[in-house]
Amino acid sequence: MENLSLKIDNAENQISKPLEVNSRYNNTQKNKIASATKQFESLLTSMMFKSMNQTSGGMMGEEGYGNDMFDTVFEQQIGSYISESKSLGVAEVLYKKITGEEMTPDMRHRISNHVSKSSRYDSPVPADPTIIQPSEGSLDRLQKYEGNIDEASQKYGVDKNMIKSIIMTESAANVKAVSSAKAKGLMQLMDSTAVDLGVKNVFNPKENINGGTKYYAQMLRQYNGDVKMALAAYNAGPQNVDKYNGVPPFDETKNYINKVLNYLNHFNENEQ
Repeated sequence: MENLSLKIDNAENQISKPLEVNSRYNNTQKNKIASATKQFESLLTSMMFKSMNQTSGGMMGEEGYGNDMFDTVFEQQIGSYISESKSLGVAEVLYKKITGEEMTPDMRHRISNHVSKSSRYDSPVPADPTIIQPSEGSLDRLQKYEGNIDEASQKYGVDKNMIKSIIMTESAANVKAVSSAKAKGLMQLMDSTAVDLGVKNVFNPKENINGGTKYYAQMLRQYNGDVKMALAAYNAGPQNVDKYNGVPPFDETKNYINKVLNYLNHFNENEQ
């Protein structure tokens, strides 16, 4: 049998021929598809940064307070900026698969500007600094104190996940943490508060967790079980909660409450 030869003028067309579906979409629809693919690329890039940060301990390191919140913001914003300036090519591939056409340079420029603006203000997937996930390093540190947390939870009737959330927010589970205001240890006790609570060594994990849990339990009783009010008192002091008859209008306190509650969600969801 004679060998057959096959002449291929354009191998790419034979192997992967674009779908002939151009007529299915008008220009407005194509612009919407291009914008959606670009936003998907931006989201994918931020997810890649998030995965890298969980492995390396984050851009800001694991020891500082609030670094995971900053990491979350940076991941989303850097993802947007990289997608705007140096495309990974994901958006173009998706666009071609859907429409059968190449994305034009003018369209790339237009949707990059759109994603740049919407990602900061009204994107369907907005950067939300209140959605915070703990780093792997801080979770590893926290695990060392599970026994102390369980003991304090039973002793003072406070949900153990709430204790974990306060510890994560206050110190990222760093037993040696000292704030600029001289609050110390896992649950960031001031010296005067520690004395009132019977804590002799604020850097002793068991004593610190017992003292912090006891104080939060007192605040919870004082404000009739209102978690936000109790957290506000833990952060800003009961005198400020009483002064404003509610959560004080301090950005720090509002962010503190949001962060604790986000951690609480995380711990509750991971128990299910």
